[in-house]
Amino acid sequence: MLFDITQYIKKEINGIIQIGAHHGNEYETLKKLSENILMFEPQKKVYEKLFNKLGSFSNVIIENKALGSSSGTMNMYTEQANEGQSSSLLSPQLHCVQYPGIKFTGTEEVEVITLNEYFSNKIFNYNLITLDVQGYELEVLKGSTNILLNVDYILCEVNRAELYKNCPMVEEIDTFLASYGFKREVTSWDGYTWGDALYVK
Repeated sequence: MLFDITQYIKKEINGIIQIGAHHGNEYETLKKLSENILMFEPQKKVYEKLFNKLGSFSNVIIENKALGSSSGTMNMYTEQANEGQSSSLLSPQLHCVQYPGIKFTGTEEVEVITLNEYFSNKIFNYNLITLDVQGYELEVLKGSTNILLNVDYILCEVNRAELYKNCPMVEEIDTFLASYGFKREVTSWDGYTWGDALYVK
C-alpha cells in the first residue's frame, strides 16, 4: 500500500502508471491527480478482480503483465493470506520472519515486459509512476530507461532490509534514479524494514 502523495505534487499530472495495482484500492486516491491511469497486475486471479472492478472505466487501461528489465516469462512466488499483495518475482527472505502468517505456498508463471518495449509503439502521456512490486522495483526501472526521461514523479516501495532475496536497498534506488535527475524527497517507513519513497525530478 503506497502512501497518499497528493499534497507533495506541484506539477500537473497528465497520466499515471501504476505498477502492481492489485485490486485497485488506490484508484480513488490516484484519480485525484489524474483521470488517465494505466495499471499493471501480473497475477491472473488478482487481475480478474481488478478488471471486474475497474475494467469498464474508459479512463483506465489494465494490463495482465509484470514489468522487469527484460521481456519473457518468470515464476512468481505467490501467497494467499495477504490476497497476493506480498507475491513477488523474488524469493521471500526476511519477509517470512517479519510476517510469519503470510506463507508462500505456490508459484505462478507470469508474462514480463519492459516498460520501454510496452511503449515502443504507443503514445506516451504519463508523468507519474507508482511502483509496488515487492523488491523488484529496480528491475522495473532498468527496463524503463526511455520512459524515465519523460517522467516527473516516481512513488516507489523501498527496502532497508532483505525482505526478498537480493532485493535492492533504498540507496541503490537513489543512485539509479539520480542518474535520471530524480531526488528522493519524502520517505515513509511504515513497515520499518520497508517503506515508500517519492522521487521528484
